[in-house]
Amino acid sequence: MKTKIVYLVSLLCALTFATSAFADSESGFYEKDHIRGFISIGADYRGMFSNFHEYVNTVGRYNGGFVLDNEETGKEETYSSSISYAEFNDWYIGLHMNVGAQYKQFLTWFNINFMPTQISERPSQYLTVTGEETGDTQKVPLFDVKWFTYGVDWMFGWKLFGENTVINLIPSIGFGFNLMNIHLASLYAFTDDSGNYTYSRDRYYSTMDATFTAELELRLEFDPIAIGIYGGYRHVDYSDLEIEDHILVRTPFDTDNDGDTWYVGLRVTWIFMSDWQRKQADKL
Repeated sequence: MKTKIVYLVSLLCALTFATSAFADSESGFYEKDHIRGFISIGADYRGMFSNFHEYVNTVGRYNGGFVLDNEETGKEETYSSSISYAEFNDWYIGLHMNVGAQYKQFLTWFNINFMPTQISERPSQYLTVTGEETGDTQKVPLFDVKWFTYGVDWMFGWKLFGENTVINLIPSIGFGFNLMNIHLASLYAFTDDSGNYTYSRDRYYSTMDATFTAELELRLEFDPIAIGIYGGYRHVDYSDLEIEDHILVRTPFDTDNDGDTWYVGLRVTWIFMSDWQRKQADKL
């Protein structure tokens, strides 16, 4: 948690510094009226690296035990189970909206990214579990196993072939944060530090951490519209997943793991006129 707080504070400080530096037009650092805003939407095919794919299938399809009140004795008893859920794919569709600005060949923007929820449907409405001591059976509810992510990256790019060329290459890098949300299959029991049981619920559990992204876009620009094909790599180092304040660990797989993806996609960008362009248009 301390690492996350330090990271977020550092990001806010960097944003404040960058905003102040760019806003000082009196110093001649840049010509403010030549800045152009832009907004874009995009979608991509996002392939998961093997560790990430294993992470989602191992953690998302976690098959835990149950501690229930025995219906005959009224005492707590441990029940075992075996649930079969379909495996998640090793790819998903990423959706994006970029909001930013360009000054000559330099671009900076915020990439707001999210994905449709991936679902492994429950095999039945209830699961029959067996008591490990008495052999008695009970029914527990099952849920669809689901996961999705969303986040924001602050990106910095450069137009290699000039500011206004029809064909351009734009390499970029960025950093930000990403949040992954996972819904487990049932109401599992976990032992806390004091030896008492805590139970998962019918809800999403989340883990968040920092990201680093490297990207290259091939763009066709017909001012004010641009169409780009892009591809890249995004690294996420997820923190441990906590279930009701209890860190979920499944031997031999730890929930503190990478969430790396490679991706290729298509985006459409609308570039707004700068103040200087508007003034020139008014003179005509």
